[in-house]
Amino acid sequence: MGREASCTCRVGHDTASVKALLESTELILRGAIKRRYAIAALRDVRVVGDELCFTAGVEPVALALGQVESGRWLAKMSAPPPSLAARLGVGPASPAYVLGDVDDTVLAEALHGADTGQASEAQCLLAIVLDPEQLMAMIDFHSHMACRVVWVVVVKGQSSPLGDATIRQTMRAHGYIDNKVAAVSARFTATRYARR
Repeated sequence: MGREASCTCRVGHDTASVKALLESTELILRGAIKRRYAIAALRDVRVVGDELCFTAGVEPVALALGQVESGRWLAKMSAPPPSLAARLGVGPASPAYVLGDVDDTVLAEALHGADTGQASEAQCLLAIVLDPEQLMAMIDFHSHMACRVVWVVVVKGQSSPLGDATIRQTMRAHGYIDNKVAAVSARFTATRYARR
């Protein structure tokens, strides 16, 4: 999870109260001033007094977070984003069993060295689910595994044959609770569910 704060914000000549959200790759402003900034595109990021200041395009921006919190946000913004494998919590020390065809290069790279190939050794199930039948098959498959966690990987957006609400409703009806979302690639997103 990122950081969030309610604060006073200056963007150019405008000043207003906003809710600022710092995610792994972007900073989002909600409220009277609405903006989405890719962290990688921000310039001259620094702490000045009690404010986190930066330039986005041609706009100077200042968030009145307080000196300590501004320093924390600066440190988080300066750190490289976690890898997909880290966000999914998979690797050689925490292997996953992969169900479905991994035809996405980004996902394949994240799973390199993390796919155990043995359901009995996996600490989580990672399932690529493309339709309602695959979702039900995944739930049945996972019911025979010892691990409680499953990552449901689906196609993003309106081109997906499965909507988030449908997946969440089906998973909850089968005793699962969703507790994390991770962007996978331009094509896929993933939601982590845990069996109750």
